[in-house]
Amino acid sequence: MSKLTDVPKRILIGRALRSDRLAETLLPKRIALPVFASDPLSSVAYAPGEVLLVLSIAGLSAYHFSPWIALAVVVLMFTVVASYRQNVHAYPSGGGDYEVATTNLGPKAGLTVASALLVDYVLTVAVSISSGIENLGSAVPFVVEHKVECAVGVIVLLTLMNLRGVKESGSLFAIPTYVFVAGVFTMVAWGAFRALVLDDTMRAPTASYEIKPEHEGLAGFALVFLLLRAFSSGCAALTGVEAISNGVPAFRKPKSKNAATTLAAMGLLAVTMFCGIIVLALVTKVRMAENPAVDLLKDGVAVGADYVQNPVITQVAEAVFGKGSFFFIVLAAATALVLFLAANTAYNGFPVLGSILAQDRYLPRQLHTRGDRLAFSNGIVLLAGAAILLVWIYSADSTRLIQLYIVGVFVSFTLSQTGMVRHWNRHLATETDQAKRRHMIRSRAINTFGAFFTGLVLVVVLVTKFTHGAWVALLGMVIFYGTMTAIRRHYDHVSEELAAPEGPSDDSVRPSRVHSVVLVSKIHRPALRALAYAKLLRSDTLEALSVNVDPAETKALRDEWERRGIDVPLKVLDSPYREITRPVIEYVKSLRKESPRDAVSVIIPEYVVGHWYEHLLHNQSALRLKGRLLFTPGIMVTSVPYQLQSSEVAKARARKRQEWNAPGSVRRGPAQERAKEADAQR
Repeated sequence: MSKLTDVPKRILIGRALRSDRLAETLLPKRIALPVFASDPLSSVAYAPGEVLLVLSIAGLSAYHFSPWIALAVVVLMFTVVASYRQNVHAYPSGGGDYEVATTNLGPKAGLTVASALLVDYVLTVAVSISSGIENLGSAVPFVVEHKVECAVGVIVLLTLMNLRGVKESGSLFAIPTYVFVAGVFTMVAWGAFRALVLDDTMRAPTASYEIKPEHEGLAGFALVFLLLRAFSSGCAALTGVEAISNGVPAFRKPKSKNAATTLAAMGLLAVTMFCGIIVLALVTKVRMAENPAVDLLKDGVAVGADYVQNPVITQVAEAVFGKGSFFFIVLAAATALVLFLAANTAYNGFPVLGSILAQDRYLPRQLHTRGDRLAFSNGIVLLAGAAILLVWIYSADSTRLIQLYIVGVFVSFTLSQTGMVRHWNRHLATETDQAKRRHMIRSRAINTFGAFFTGLVLVVVLVTKFTHGAWVALLGMVIFYGTMTAIRRHYDHVSEELAAPEGPSDDSVRPSRVHSVVLVSKIHRPALRALAYAKLLRSDTLEALSVNVDPAETKALRDEWERRGIDVPLKVLDSPYREITRPVIEYVKSLRKESPRDAVSVIIPEYVVGHWYEHLLHNQSALRLKGRLLFTPGIMVTSVPYQLQSSEVAKARARKRQEWNAPGSVRRGPAQERAKEADAQR
């Protein structure tokens, strides 16, 4: 079984890495940027479109509000980036928002933040993959026809890439992310040059279309509500910003400084690309509609259900570069690919946060340990499973999924910045150095504004998106919160029960006597070995125990026992219903009942076979017995293995695999030995 599972595992994720090679997996800034910032960078592919889609409800006239909405998003982005730069310096351990909220606002606030982030990470994968599939589907019809299957396939592929390790996946993702960033900047620069210097007229493919407003002539509160909803949709550009503060341990030293620099670079790149696309969309007269089949008109006639509405970035690229041009194709391909890779932000944030929560006993402990490739493998697999479930439920529809988005991230933003204000207040109360106090006061002002602004946005998001699907994200947060609370309660109860008392207790008192019982079904080598081992224990009483299922076999066992003259008494239990497990359990319980201070040692002989399928043919009764005896107090279970020939062959095969050398390595010798020999020669 080990061979069957290990070989495919090594092929898919590579050879295991030693723990002392963890430093080799740490990321330089150039790799950390695409690893942790691919989500906010790629969101410029759909965030401008979301703004225009919402504004189209009021018709084409509402488009002139888009620059002001973009400006508000820019202010918010810089506020959040500046706030999180304080976080990474103050809390470099990688706990991020969770650690900040827990330390300064209490465990409940920390658990709320953790629940919000876990939901947001799962949604990041689902939204990014679904959006990428839709972008790719505009060129490859097969992908659209099989959206769910293709999305699941991409998630599985990303999971395997991340299981190979953070550094390897980061190197793979760096090229397309940088190509996308370079492509967008090239498009913005060339578009500005054509418009300002060459005075060219650039027109998007939808420039001649008209928009049929769903609500014409909006004013007053209705208009304000629409603008707030458009702003909340544009805030999708901020998703993933917190991932850097959660992933500080993955950076090379100096960790905090490198993380803060990467955070600033990410914010600058994201807002520049976002604003550039919004401006070019207005210049090229891009038209978008929430229901294009009905609300988008060409020559006064609705375009119909067959019309495919391309994303804003695609339409702008066509207007600037020309359809089918080299730069258009490169940017389109990079956009689709980087949307897939944007999920990598979650693949690096979710497992690290899961590990911290597991260490704090809010999640299963298996999430705390690193896998063979020094990545948090269990967390990666759990994230992939949750994202696949979400993609399947929502049919990989990014329009439906994006309504669930950004609620969780603004919950964490707000609580984290509020916690940072508490953090600075606590330190200012004891700090006397004036230079440090000025620095703390400035940092507190930044975090205070960040808490106010993100809290205001959270209210806007909840009000404008609740009925559009945000309630599902809130429900997910409640489920995560309740589950983690229950897990922590369970671990606390177990710790209380397992805690060793200071004085003497029943667990430390030596048993009065030990009754050893050897289970036998027939006389063979494993039974004789188990009897010999039991005699070595020098128990107070020793007996062999058999269950009478077949009278003929039982009689043969008695006769053989007497013929051999085995000096251990044989006790046979009757079983009229041909059961084995229940009579044994009742018998050992009766021994405990007669003498509660005595211990009963049940010794079970077992075969050791060499092939996984042979396990199905042996030891089934022993497994059932051990499973039942585990729940019986005062019963000690001991397995006495007997290795069959097939197990010896399997052991030899395993030893041979361990001693295998790559072609030529025997002649050259291992690298370490060659280095030692070279040093000796010098």
